[in-house]
Amino acid sequence: MSKSTKWFLIILGFLLVAGLFFTILFLSFSSLPGSKLDTVVAGSGEKIALVELKGVIESSEDFVRQVKKYREDSSIKALLIRVDSPGGAVVPSQEMYEELRKTRDGGKPVVVSMGSLAASGGYYVSCGASRLVANRGTLTGSIGVISEFLQLRQAMDKLGIDVRTIKSGKLKDAGSPTRNMTEDDQRYFQHLTDDIHRQFVTVVERERNLGHRTVLELSDGRVFSGEQAVAVGLVDTLGTYEDAIAIAADLAGISGEPALVKERKRTSWWGGILGDVDETLGNFKADLLSRPVISYRYVGPGDH
Repeated sequence: MSKSTKWFLIILGFLLVAGLFFTILFLSFSSLPGSKLDTVVAGSGEKIALVELKGVIESSEDFVRQVKKYREDSSIKALLIRVDSPGGAVVPSQEMYEELRKTRDGGKPVVVSMGSLAASGGYYVSCGASRLVANRGTLTGSIGVISEFLQLRQAMDKLGIDVRTIKSGKLKDAGSPTRNMTEDDQRYFQHLTDDIHRQFVTVVERERNLGHRTVLELSDGRVFSGEQAVAVGLVDTLGTYEDAIAIAADLAGISGEPALVKERKRTSWWGGILGDVDETLGNFKADLLSRPVISYRYVGPGDH
């Protein structure tokens, strides 16, 4: 074999390997990362749909879409909501609650299984269920509202940085990090926070069938263990995840072992490799950049 032929075969082999590599890479990026499929994760009987609420609540879109889909699916006999969240944004929490309430009031049982943390907005969402099940050590409750404002005025003064603001009303820039908060600003945000807190209290009163005075005593922002929450009426019963499945099956009239159906995303090979990195960056963004000014969010150990 001539030297030129060897070099030709080497170059050809290199091009084939490179072509195969880039083909795999292209297919990995373009393999329908946004598509979602239902898959049976346990059991073989009549179906219960599992919808998960994990981490800080930023958006309700995906959760609401799943709940609505399973509510309208006649083959799904009940919904199991696994909650492990410190809460988050007010409006998404309210929207998710309303969707669970519609499902429950429409005749399809909804059971919430609380994990390590189902606090503040996570508890608000849970109130829309037919039955609330917590582990003994679950942290739940935290019925309250929090507003946090970054204050940079002193740091700006030290750095010689100034900001000029043109506004049409004295409260238009209330909460701005570039100026100190005035007493009027504080009263304004306190009234707003109190009103949103009232909305939370009203939902708990109605859904848990508790008196106004009782709920107010429980609504100072503290968390309760699962045992404590059952004792004061915030949760229906103690139980594990498996217990919650059994309760959902019983409410739906399912005999035997139910089939647990869960939505999974069809992700690309590349997306699978970078999934953890993307989740970490997303949590960082939510915590520092996208945190709402006023939120149903538990702040303390376990806030993640």
